[in-house]
Amino acid sequence: MPIQLAHTQGTVLIRRSAFERVNLTRSAVDERYNLTDEEFQVEGDLIVIGPLPSDDLIPEMIEDFERSGLTYFDDFFDLSGNWPDWLAIYARAREGKQP
Repeated sequence: MPIQLAHTQGTVLIRRSAFERVNLTRSAVDERYNLTDEEFQVEGDLIVIGPLPSDDLIPEMIEDFERSGLTYFDDFFDLSGNWPDWLAIYARAREGKQP
């Protein structure tokens, strides 16, 4: 089932297979960024982190994820959440698209 993305705050989307490949854990990400259950969602091969409490976290997350071995765009990317409230955007991983 696709995950609805917030239109008011930034979100980071990660391939679950890439997240697991570099041995990241939900508990480590939750602790590092003080996330709630609603801010870390998993559906199929997609992990959605957000809506983030502050867009200031995005550059820090990008740096941390790249340092852990993930590649921006190929393994993860961010969406600003900067679109009108009349537009609903949903995300899910494409089946069969593995690295």
